[in-house]
Amino acid sequence: MEETYTVRIITVSDRCAAGEREDKSGPALEDYLRAQGFSDVSRCLVPDEKGEIMRALRAASEEDIALALTTGGTGFAPRDVTPEATAAVCEKLCPGIGEAMRAYSLQITPRGMLSRGIAGICGRTLIVNLPGSPKAALENLTPILSALLHGLKMLRRGPADCASLQPEQI
Repeated sequence: MEETYTVRIITVSDRCAAGEREDKSGPALEDYLRAQGFSDVSRCLVPDEKGEIMRALRAASEEDIALALTTGGTGFAPRDVTPEATAAVCEKLCPGIGEAMRAYSLQITPRGMLSRGIAGICGRTLIVNLPGSPKAALENLTPILSALLHGLKMLRRGPADCASLQPEQI
């Protein structure tokens, strides 16, 4: 293991934040990440409120969390505002990440194109929006994880060998 990165999983859900429904996506993502070798993973819940989401993302950046994954709030419902909150806190957007997730999802379901998830950088924190269902969240994270590790290496340690075809290790 080259370097371990801190991860914060932010579940965006009114019902989960209010204790009316169990968060299943956050724990599923945490289990997956731990199985991939991430040891420092934390989770939090916020309601579908742009200001609350922005506060959670800024807190992750201020705490120098390397990777902040949101789950939920990326659809078409009126209260789905996670991408807007993410764009509001990021200094740089990373459109290729969202494009890659949607391209992969389209191989599974035509509804994959309906995800509005984005990615960006706030300070030294890479933020990635994932869908709210555990299945979709994992299906979106799995194919991009190696590239995210390469991005985190560049973000955290400076230039990396972009010509290398070797997958990054945690």
